[in-house]
Amino acid sequence: MKLSPAFAAAHHDRFLQLKAPGVDAPEAQRDPAVAETVSRMLLDIERRGMDAVLEYATTLDRYAGGALELGARELATMGERIPDDLRAAIDLGAQRTQQFARLQREHLVDFEAELVPGLVTGQRYIPVGRVGAYLPAGRFPLTASAFMTVGVAKVAGVPSVIGCTPPQPDGGVNAAVAYAAAVSGIDHLYVLGGVQALAAMAFGLLGEPPVDMIVGAGNAFVAEAKRQLFGRVAIDLLAGPSEVAVIADETADPVLVAADLLGQAEHGPNSPAALVTTSEELGREVLVQVELQLAGLSTREICGPAWRDFGSVILVGSKEDAVLVMDELAPEHLEVQTADDAWYHDTLTNYGSLFIGPWSTVAYSDKGMAGTNHTLPTAGGARHSAGLSVSRYLKPLTYQRIAREATMELAPAVDVISASEGMTAHQATATLRMERLGTPAGV
Repeated sequence: MKLSPAFAAAHHDRFLQLKAPGVDAPEAQRDPAVAETVSRMLLDIERRGMDAVLEYATTLDRYAGGALELGARELATMGERIPDDLRAAIDLGAQRTQQFARLQREHLVDFEAELVPGLVTGQRYIPVGRVGAYLPAGRFPLTASAFMTVGVAKVAGVPSVIGCTPPQPDGGVNAAVAYAAAVSGIDHLYVLGGVQALAAMAFGLLGEPPVDMIVGAGNAFVAEAKRQLFGRVAIDLLAGPSEVAVIADETADPVLVAADLLGQAEHGPNSPAALVTTSEELGREVLVQVELQLAGLSTREICGPAWRDFGSVILVGSKEDAVLVMDELAPEHLEVQTADDAWYHDTLTNYGSLFIGPWSTVAYSDKGMAGTNHTLPTAGGARHSAGLSVSRYLKPLTYQRIAREATMELAPAVDVISASEGMTAHQATATLRMERLGTPAGV
C-alpha cells in the first residue's frame, strides 16, 4: 500500500511525505521460492493423496497420529474450554456477523422480466454446494475468521461447510477458534494446517467430496496455494498483509489516530499503515504519538518494524487531494476522522471497508462486533474488487424462456450476425426456427 512512481510523478505537487515507507519493495511480493514449494507440495498431494498430507502434517505441524477431525461431541463442548467472557464475546460476534449477512442476502433478490412479448429472462441466486474454510491459528489466532467464512456461508445457504485449522504446539486445536467455528455452523472441522489442508479440501481427501470453494486467510504459503488451486476451486480473494489507512484533519485526535495505525500494524512486521492528512500539525503529532505508544505495547517487536518499514504519513492541501491520494492507495481498511466525514463517504471509491468517524475503529470489524466482513482485498485490490460477503457464496444464475411468438424478435438478427462471422451452425439454429414459422431466412 504505497503510491506508485507513476502517480507520484504525475501528482508530486499535490502531496508531501512527512514519513515515507522505510523499504522500497512491494508489501505483498510474490516469492518465487514459496511458489515453487507450494507447486511441488500440491503435485505431490494430488499424486499420493492422504499419505502425502499426513507426511507434511507430521513434518510441518508435529502431527503425531490419530484422527484429524474433531468429533461432533468434542466440537460441541469447545465452549466449556474457554473463559465465560470470551465465550460470550464469540457468541456476540457470530450473531452480529450473521445478522449483517442476512441483511445482505435479503437485498439479493431473484427476478424475472419479459423484455419483449414472449422473451422472458431472469436470474436466481443459488449457493455453491461445498465450501472449505481455512481458520488461522498461528502466532495470533484470528478467532473471528470463522464468523466471516463459515457463518456467512451458512447464511448464504451453503449446504456443507468444512474447515481446517492448524494444530497448536501441543498438537491440539485452539479452543476459541474451534468454538467460533461451532457457533458459526461448521459441519466438520479438521486439525490440519497449511498447504496440505487446502489441498486435502480441494482434492477431496478428508472422507468427503472435493469442495467447490476455498476461503480464509493464511500465511504466504496458504495464499500461494489458493492462487494455484484457483480454477479447480473458487476462492474468496488473494489477501496479503493486513492494511490500514486513515484520513484525518485538524479536528482528529492524534492519540486515537496513532492507536488505530498501530492496531493494524500489529498483524505482522510487513503490515502497512498510512495516514493522509490535511493538517501538518496533526501529522507530526501522530508521528510522536506512534513512538510513545509503541514503547508501551507488548507487540512492539511486530508493530515497530511494520511502522518503520511500511508506515507513511502524507500531507495534502485539500479534501480533494486527500481523496486523490487515498483512492490511489486503495487500502484494505480505511478510517475517516474529519469535520466532513459525510463528504468523504460520498466521494471515496477505493477501499475494502470504510470506518466513519472517530468512534469507528477497524478492530470492531476485525473481531466481528461490527457485523461487516473482515476478509478484504489488499495490495491495491480494492481498485477493482470487493471483500468477501454473502454474495460471494451465491451464483447469480440467469435463464431465458422464449415463446414461439418471440422468434422474430431474435432469430433474424442472429441469422445476420452469424452469417457475418461465418458461423453457419449458429446461423442454422435461428433459420430453422424461422422456417418452422414459415418465414424464410433473410426476411
